[in-house]
Amino acid sequence: MAGASAAGLTAAETLRREGFDGTITVVGEEVDPPYDRPPLSKQVLAGAWDADRLALRTREQLAGLRLDLRLGTRAVALDTAARAVRLADGADLPYDGLIIATGVRPRRLPGDGGHVLRTVGDALALRRHLRPGTRLAVVGAGFLGAECAAVARGLGCDVVLLEPAPVPLAHAVGEPIGRMLSEVHREHGVDLRTGVAVGSLADEAPAGADVVLVAIGSQPNTEWLAGSGLTLDDGVVCDQHCAAAPDVYAAGDVARWHNPLFGVAMRIEHRTNAAEQGMAAARNLLHPQARKPFAPVPYFWSDQYDLKIHAYGYLRGHDTVSIVEGSVEQRHFLAAYHRAGRLVGALAVGLPPKAIRPWRQAVALGVAP
Repeated sequence: MAGASAAGLTAAETLRREGFDGTITVVGEEVDPPYDRPPLSKQVLAGAWDADRLALRTREQLAGLRLDLRLGTRAVALDTAARAVRLADGADLPYDGLIIATGVRPRRLPGDGGHVLRTVGDALALRRHLRPGTRLAVVGAGFLGAECAAVARGLGCDVVLLEPAPVPLAHAVGEPIGRMLSEVHREHGVDLRTGVAVGSLADEAPAGADVVLVAIGSQPNTEWLAGSGLTLDDGVVCDQHCAAAPDVYAAGDVARWHNPLFGVAMRIEHRTNAAEQGMAAARNLLHPQARKPFAPVPYFWSDQYDLKIHAYGYLRGHDTVSIVEGSVEQRHFLAAYHRAGRLVGALAVGLPPKAIRPWRQAVALGVAP
């Protein structure tokens, strides 16, 4: 297992649960045992949680899996012909089956001084600077940048949110909902500036900020796979079974696989998908004669101030969006997304999770409930 976060851990657990009794080696670049990442931009950044609450499993649970757990260890190359993963210390780790779950890393801007948010260390380092009166510039108004801006305002920071697009998140949720979310930030005192591209941090901090957070997306950790023979294109390219090569599978943020439910290749950076795909990859690796396509309805959520956002489906590339319940103006609504006449997603704002749950099956069927 190359990768020791949610996808890698879940894959290892699945192998044990499915009866595999052999050696499971899990290689993870970070020194911390597997931990949860969504709270980093929420509870940890806000100071509501200590880092020790993030652990995905207790030490006893990890011990019960009987893993060869190698933390603080980086995979640097893959030789599929020799069936071996080379580690940073020069050692070759042989395998009969391999699951790649090396995740992603934040995109950065040229220059020094900017923070990013991917690891617990990143969150704690940024948190130390977020005090009343601190001027924080957030570059990128996607979900991560928006969540961090909301937390920083709650801590009393002056926040400037910089976004190159005319309407933040319009490509994902649609322009009317993107505008509504923009209004929410402005009402909470965020200086949201759209149409502003930041190309570098080399000269001075943007918007005269004391602290800068760069939240402009991520890059799949695939460089170590160069020359392996695997197809790499914004992730490890896999078939509908999550297979990248014979006895090599990928799962989690690094995997780009063909989702037959939507008929497109996708790479999903959400916690739920990492766990589900880790399980699917492990089962297909262990039971090659009974492989099943991995065809989930993706799910994600976001907290921004007092707004709770939940969504099912694959919203990118939709051609129509309609409000089927509530009102965008009142900020309590459910929106349905279609592509070529097929229901491909649903998003709820300001509603309880149960309000959107029936839509998961509806998206799977392609028709509204």
